[in-house]
Amino acid sequence: MTRTLQPAHPTEAVKRPGRWLALSVLVLAVLLVAVDATVLGLATPYISEDLAPSGTQLLWIGDVYSFVIAGLLVSMGSLGDRVGRKRILLVGATAFGAISVLNAYAHTPEVMILARALLGVAGATLMPATLALIRNLFHDPRERSLAVGIWGAAASAGAAVGPVVGGFLLEHFWWGSVFLINLPVMAVLVVVGVKLLPESRNPNPGPWDLASVALSLIGMVGVVYAVKETAAHGFAWATLAAGLLGAAALYGFVRRQLTMRVPLLDMRLFRNRGFSGAVLADLLTILGLSGLVFFLSQYLQLVQGRRPFEAGLAELPAAVGAVVAGLIAGRAARRFSVRAVVSGGLAAVGLALAALTVVGQGTGYPLLGAALLVVGLGAGFAFTVTADVILSSVPGEQAGAASAVSETAYELGAALGIAVLGSIVTGVYRDFTGPAGTPAAAHESLGGAVEAAAQLPAPTGAALLDSARQAFVDGLTIAAGVGAAVLLAAAAASWYLLRGQRLEDGVEHP
Repeated sequence: MTRTLQPAHPTEAVKRPGRWLALSVLVLAVLLVAVDATVLGLATPYISEDLAPSGTQLLWIGDVYSFVIAGLLVSMGSLGDRVGRKRILLVGATAFGAISVLNAYAHTPEVMILARALLGVAGATLMPATLALIRNLFHDPRERSLAVGIWGAAASAGAAVGPVVGGFLLEHFWWGSVFLINLPVMAVLVVVGVKLLPESRNPNPGPWDLASVALSLIGMVGVVYAVKETAAHGFAWATLAAGLLGAAALYGFVRRQLTMRVPLLDMRLFRNRGFSGAVLADLLTILGLSGLVFFLSQYLQLVQGRRPFEAGLAELPAAVGAVVAGLIAGRAARRFSVRAVVSGGLAAVGLALAALTVVGQGTGYPLLGAALLVVGLGAGFAFTVTADVILSSVPGEQAGAASAVSETAYELGAALGIAVLGSIVTGVYRDFTGPAGTPAAAHESLGGAVEAAAQLPAPTGAALLDSARQAFVDGLTIAAGVGAAVLLAAAAASWYLLRGQRLEDGVEHP
């Protein structure tokens, strides 16, 4: 299949009828994933209190989803290219809803970790399929930019709706209810998607190579696990072995792709500087942000004493900024330049994170709200434009695999961010000095300290809480500083790698 770009107006054949209604179904899939990701952070204090996980288990609950999804995204994106993106999207959405029930009724930390891992398997089918379908629904680059912006805005809207709805549910029901809100979204997605979504696939897909799938999964999980464990507990021979096994598997994956006639992932995509630059920007951005975001809900609730619903409302500015930026990002990139919009957005996020290094237990909301708004605006500009660059860099038949690379960078960044920045917060927190009689559980997590303080005499409990909260804030500010440095480095790298990059203007004819 060949494609050409012509500066003519799109024809009706290129402008697929019903494409905007089909986009609405893809938006539901994005909402499904975004809502789930945000409610987990909001529910973490309740999960910590009810299931009593250790600090390490709590981190696993937070990042095992990212580990699994990062290991399977490329495989599932390539599978969608082969068996049909619509089919894999609907099957994945059904599984996502069903496994959400297992998350809701988990009764031990181990079951919760397993449920999050299974959700990662289902989630790996969703995001690459949605972006790949957008790539094949919209052949007019300007329409595609708007569609990608709406797609990104939906993810941000889900990030806003999740905490608000989740906060309401947490105040009236048990923590498992926040996972059950996935079910109605999933039901609507499947019923409507069957009718509205067109099927698309690679007409010459080649076999789905199971050896490549295994190498990808082992490689990603092994490397990310090694980073996480080293950050949390320091050097250990078992951790080194896991990291080396993962690195060897990834090396084998790359070598295998280069020798296959029809690879699972075409490694030649990375020769495109715009593609590689966009992927790297996504990875570094999420790495710098995710650890902070994971602990933000705990800060708002357990340090500042906000109710869950109030904490959800407090996080709204980030989502509002991302929605606004996502809708105008394509136009801004065409008027100025791709690298100006991406680098400028990432620099703004870095400066906002730097501002958060001065927060304390009693920091007023104006600083927090303003920083979150800037984070949302900057991330909305950057993510929307990089997604557009990635989709525009490949032919339609490879859209699933290319989209999966983008999402893998996102999930790998999230896993590494939670592992590294989360471990910084946890490491600083564990060293706090509490009053005499402080139980060991109080050093595992801030949620454990709150629960322990309730069992102690009032003066002792108050002293314990003050020390624990201050240690948590100290760790949070250090993580914010590290995140700011990563984002500013990402801005500089994007300025270099995306030079000369332009979004397409001509109409693509399949």
